[in-house]
Amino acid sequence: MITTLLEGNKRFVAETFEKEKEFFGELAKVQKPTVLWIGCSDSRVPVNTITQTRAGEVFTHRNVGNIVATNDWNLSAVLEFSINHLRIPDIVICGHYGCGGIEALEEVNGDDMYIPIWLINAYKAKERVDEKIRALHIEIPREQRMNLIVEENVRLQLEHLQEYPFVRKAMQDKKLNLHGWVYDMHSGEIKIVKTQRP
Repeated sequence: MITTLLEGNKRFVAETFEKEKEFFGELAKVQKPTVLWIGCSDSRVPVNTITQTRAGEVFTHRNVGNIVATNDWNLSAVLEFSINHLRIPDIVICGHYGCGGIEALEEVNGDDMYIPIWLINAYKAKERVDEKIRALHIEIPREQRMNLIVEENVRLQLEHLQEYPFVRKAMQDKKLNLHGWVYDMHSGEIKIVKTQRP
């Protein structure tokens, strides 16, 4: 696979980079993305492919379960840079159906040390969905329940995002909008779960 990646880069240089040298030359000078995308690390959810965007348009942070953890210094730095320096006006948190991270909320592997600790930041989404199902006194198929948890996790992470003081301030100053989306790998479509504007 490593050879495939390097061969792919050679094709990119020959077939794309050379033809669009001016575009990539301008990109090398400065970046001006207008969206911060917080998505899942899942290899089946390639941001630029599913949104048909070009290099330089989307600033990206990905992790297992598209989680916003306020104790994640990596994400904190990404957010701070996006809002305070790049002045990005829109943040998208995008989950996806069939997410292995969300599935792992159900089936914790005893050998894993870090995954369960990380997923604590998504556990409330599972609790909320299960509470609603119990209150309705219904049973639903497992896949449908997991899809509901994926959607609720996006809403939960939007809440976590607003725990950052500089995110709240940017929203109060009408400089930032938040969007919660879910990608469906079976249809290729993005579902809007929630939008928050100041």
